[in-house]
Amino acid sequence: MTAVRGMLDVETLDRMIAEDAIDTVLVVFPDLQGRLMGKRVTGHFFRDYVLRDGIDACNYLLAVDVDMTPLPGYEFANWDKGYGDFLCRPDLSTLRLTPLLDKTALVLCDLFDEQTGEPVEVSPRQILKRQIERAQAAGYTINCGSELEFFMFRETYEEAQKKNFSGLDAHSAFIEDYHILQTSRDEYVIRAIRNGMDGAGVPVEFSKGEAALGQHEINLRYSDALQMADRHTVYKNGAKEIAGELGRAITFMAKYDMGECGSSCHIHSSVWDAAGKKALMRDEAGPDHMSKVFRGWLGGQLAHARELSWLYAPTVNSYKRYQPASWAPTAIAWGRDNRTCGFRVVGHTDTSFRVENRIPGADCNVYLAFAATIAAGLHGIEHGEEPSTCFEGDAYEAAELARVPWNIVDAINELEGSEMAQQAFGPAVHHHLVNTARQEWAAFGQVVTDWERRRCFEQF
Repeated sequence: MTAVRGMLDVETLDRMIAEDAIDTVLVVFPDLQGRLMGKRVTGHFFRDYVLRDGIDACNYLLAVDVDMTPLPGYEFANWDKGYGDFLCRPDLSTLRLTPLLDKTALVLCDLFDEQTGEPVEVSPRQILKRQIERAQAAGYTINCGSELEFFMFRETYEEAQKKNFSGLDAHSAFIEDYHILQTSRDEYVIRAIRNGMDGAGVPVEFSKGEAALGQHEINLRYSDALQMADRHTVYKNGAKEIAGELGRAITFMAKYDMGECGSSCHIHSSVWDAAGKKALMRDEAGPDHMSKVFRGWLGGQLAHARELSWLYAPTVNSYKRYQPASWAPTAIAWGRDNRTCGFRVVGHTDTSFRVENRIPGADCNVYLAFAATIAAGLHGIEHGEEPSTCFEGDAYEAAELARVPWNIVDAINELEGSEMAQQAFGPAVHHHLVNTARQEWAAFGQVVTDWERRRCFEQF
């Protein structure tokens, strides 16, 4: 075992396989939607072959939508190229137990071209790793934390599907934000998630009720950007598995119901030295106690929030979350501990001083959201982009402030025209991301919604 509870080294895994304590290894990678894809491998086959050689998977997995439909417009993988395989090579630093699944371990993979051996640059984990490499080259370590919110319902997933995901019974009858009474009633699920994740190498700090019926938040311990993204993804998948086993459905949709708050993925980020030992954010003598590094980091976040917004809000549904007085931000501004702003500066010590980006929704692909955060922050540091004046008051009502794009079309246009994004991610990755965004919008254009039927069936 390693120092973090639930994490495994190869020697321990080998012993557990030999003792029949582990008979299955999930060999997985994140797709464009941030879901885990891969194969279940027998323990002995993993030890004898996969550990050395990896596994193959069809490259269409990085060119499909959430329904697994192959999409047009991709240069990386398409029908003309025959949808071949890529190689999934385990990153053994991610090897962990999965206590929610009997005798099962899990390892995350990086993807490689089978012919050239080169990394698959359009894979989300690689997109984030490239931004981390840019930060390392500049002498920085980036630490991140992600706060995920979700709704819990009394239905099973199968029952919710039969109801067409409508008219579901929220797990609480009143708003349970910080409530102990109601969250005690939810504890049979939430405790199982907390402890299950903690035992899977995903350190959990706490859980709490949130600002809507049946809404919860479970907070994970912050880490370096790649490890945090891995933890986030394992947690998101595991939480759904645990809830499902207990006969409950949860959703990480950004906006499940227009009458309720949305679910966010607040991203906390800070810049540290190359060794990851010293935070570089605070300067008591600097403006607003910010160091030059912090000012550039925050200035970049503000300057490029609109053009990177799709990486924080990747679905048509994402943009329903940006409503006035809803706890989701609409203004691109920063404030000290001000939850009406898109960016909130928090923390009072050298190690806790950081910026919270409140723009991302719970439906974001965290690898892409972290990559956007690092790309924007590095651009701000490199180009001396200064943050605006600290905003005080209600940012929802401030007409002079720039706004988060209110629909996916505007977000796509911002991303497509972004020179910064093209430079930071490279032309091939930029094209891949823009096409993914365009295909999401195109899919919605082929659907007749319940709202349209109610509005138009009789009246037009």
